[in-house]
Amino acid sequence: MYEPIRSKSVHSTMADTPSDFPHRTREEELDIQLAGHLAALLAVTDELRALTPSTDLDAAATRLAEQVARLRGGRTPVRASLTAVQQPAVLHERAHALAGRALVVAASRADTAAAILAAERMDAHTAATELTAAG
Repeated sequence: MYEPIRSKSVHSTMADTPSDFPHRTREEELDIQLAGHLAALLAVTDELRALTPSTDLDAAATRLAEQVARLRGGRTPVRASLTAVQQPAVLHERAHALAGRALVVAASRADTAAAILAAERMDAHTAATELTAAG
């Protein structure tokens, strides 16, 4: 009544062939995500440096650029220029949020150097936000 199946199942042939797109490991994905958060934090730090120059922000920008380059296999990050004049308090809040995201990813991949840097930047931006709110 029924004709027997003469060809292999689609599912078995798909399982046997290697995929034609690359797969990344969890660690590689976390590296990419962490590099993205740190690069965004670097961009905000560069904007803050343009508005309110300080040696602390200069040192932070240098350390952030080093971490991003390390995570990206030695490629130096693109540095931001001042795009629009914003309130420093808003930039500090944005930087605090980005540093928090970077801290979460750095902790999940056990990257001590990046986690310490992100925590330090969170503290610095919290203090700066409190200063601008009080002043």
